[in-house]
Amino acid sequence: MHENLQRRRAADRTLRIAAAWIVAALAVAAAFQPPAALAHPHVWVTARAQFVFAQDKLTAIRHSWTFDPAYSQYATQGLDTNGDGKLDASELEELARINIDGLYEFDFFTKAKANGKPVTFKTATDASLEFVDGSLILHFTLPVDPPVAAGRALSVEVYDPTYFVSFVFAPGQDAATVVGSAGTCAVTVTRPKQTDFNEQQALSEAFFEALTTASTFGQDFATRAVIACP
Repeated sequence: MHENLQRRRAADRTLRIAAAWIVAALAVAAAFQPPAALAHPHVWVTARAQFVFAQDKLTAIRHSWTFDPAYSQYATQGLDTNGDGKLDASELEELARINIDGLYEFDFFTKAKANGKPVTFKTATDASLEFVDGSLILHFTLPVDPPVAAGRALSVEVYDPTYFVSFVFAPGQDAATVVGSAGTCAVTVTRPKQTDFNEQQALSEAFFEALTTASTFGQDFATRAVIACP
């Protein structure tokens, strides 16, 4: 009984931390790196996206974000409530919900434009987490409201304005794909250049601490996809 109570308290503590997962990321950095090594970003996310079309209009974006092992290990402390050494869907369900609630404040770090006009989203649906090979993977869907035609200029960027979190599309052609009735739409993925990262490392931590969600600095490191449809 005492052991189960300890596990529950540990799980509750982790969930409270995860409710502000950006703040938790800073704690991860402090826990796994010496102070002199602290520099933005503090969390690394490998992104994949599916662009869902119906009747030749974009209706949703399905995100799959794989978090770096350090953050993943920190965020899941105490969540193995049955003590079997695994993290199943039920143990991660609450953490997925809390993360999605927190990401709402940041517009899910997703910016999209269709023919120069902003694309708007409803709140995320179908949120779930899985723990694979030492990393958390967050899955969720952003419904597009209203649906938009891709035309020749539909662009989607994923980035943190403060660059606290680094988002980079996974390597390979399947990092961003189109599903549904979009015909022969083509997807082009652009990832940040190494020279961009080198320039970032020359900036002080004080510079990043002064950034807000209204900043545009993080856009310089945006990972983006452009969908062109005939």
